[in-house]
Amino acid sequence: MVQYTSSLPPPKRHSNWCRSFTARPLHVRERRGFQALHLRSQSYPSSGMSTIWLQIGQCGNQVGQEWWKLVTNEKTPNSTLDRYPFYASDGKLSALCVDSEPKVVKRLLREVKRYHGLRTQNDNSLLNRTLDSFRKEVERRDAYCGVILLHSLTGGTGSGLGARLCESIREEFPMGYILSVTVAPHQVGESPLQHYNSLLCLSWLQRYADGVLLFHNDDILRRTQALCGRKIDHTTAQQPQISLSDMNTLIASCLAGLMYPVSNLRTRSGVGIGLEPWELLRTVCPVPTTKLLYTSQMNKRGTASWDSMLSSIVRTLPRHSPTGEIYHSTAVLAVARGTRAETLNCSLQPIMMKMKQGYGCVSWNPHPLDYWTDPCNIVDLTSPSHSLTICANHSSVSNYIQRVLEKAQTMYDAHAYLHWYWKHGCEEGDFLQAFEILDSVVKEYSAAGDH
Repeated sequence: MVQYTSSLPPPKRHSNWCRSFTARPLHVRERRGFQALHLRSQSYPSSGMSTIWLQIGQCGNQVGQEWWKLVTNEKTPNSTLDRYPFYASDGKLSALCVDSEPKVVKRLLREVKRYHGLRTQNDNSLLNRTLDSFRKEVERRDAYCGVILLHSLTGGTGSGLGARLCESIREEFPMGYILSVTVAPHQVGESPLQHYNSLLCLSWLQRYADGVLLFHNDDILRRTQALCGRKIDHTTAQQPQISLSDMNTLIASCLAGLMYPVSNLRTRSGVGIGLEPWELLRTVCPVPTTKLLYTSQMNKRGTASWDSMLSSIVRTLPRHSPTGEIYHSTAVLAVARGTRAETLNCSLQPIMMKMKQGYGCVSWNPHPLDYWTDPCNIVDLTSPSHSLTICANHSSVSNYIQRVLEKAQTMYDAHAYLHWYWKHGCEEGDFLQAFEILDSVVKEYSAAGDH
């Protein structure tokens, strides 16, 4: 992987904010739990191109749990060949599960019986033990390609430890990719420190990660409600209740749509070798300073028209900023899955044109669109079914960054809750640097559009 240089100001190395990783009111822990989770299965070939999945904090573990349920589903056609990228040579799942509360890991062990591992508690070595286990995972494979981090921006473990691990992994394995799957909090109501934590974590991800798949809780909730609305009990006219598990399932479904093996990237023998996450980065991150990605998905059972599915996705796409600025995309990737996925080629030109116009692709990128297909719809194994998952480097994410900046700046100017950060060694320079980095991100997205 080519190491990019950025115009953004470099953050101070090994900041105390990342080192403490517990910047929230409930930061005092009696115990810290660590879990390296593995999944026993049948013998798999040596995972030469496999990826390590690093689940951090409660949110990261819960999303990871739904992801592995999809990947390890025994009903998946050709599951032996398609699961190859997700296992090490000893047949264990390439996943590490980390959290500062043992109860989160214990709950995961109860609900996913095939997970097992050796728990340890230590007040001072959670970061070091995680890195030690990560090194062992890297050593177990022929070639390390990269890591996928699953975490949130709100909590102390997901944001603080997640950012610190991202920095440490980049320093120790500079040639490996880092893809962050990040869940942004609801706009209001989750934590009084969510804007601070989001500000600091996003600034670290901007510096050290190669790409960030950003999922907003408010957006995921609306989409989950729309999906469940199709299953309303009309006899009682009751709206279905939306749980966190439902929202996590939707996020996992989007990940599966993008990262489960596709025909375009399989070997001649039909084996998936795990290139999907890294080809995704190559496709949708043409500029290293704009790496925040927006993902949409549509799934239909029975016969489906790719054109109508694309139209449904485009209709829900943000078009204008609050100031009236038209959003744009620097690159877009579409992944079509289902028994009739090959029919996408029959009407490829009009579909690509509609996608280019709907997503507002910039003119300076000569190849802003790409597509993958696969006959297996891992999103919904009901036969027949079809799914269309689109990942775009869309400038609407700058609106969220701007909102985080404004909220955090207001709190910072009022000196609200800063004592929690000063108590753990965080300095004023950490905040000023984070403000500067995210402000540069907003400007980069604005400059990337056609003017």
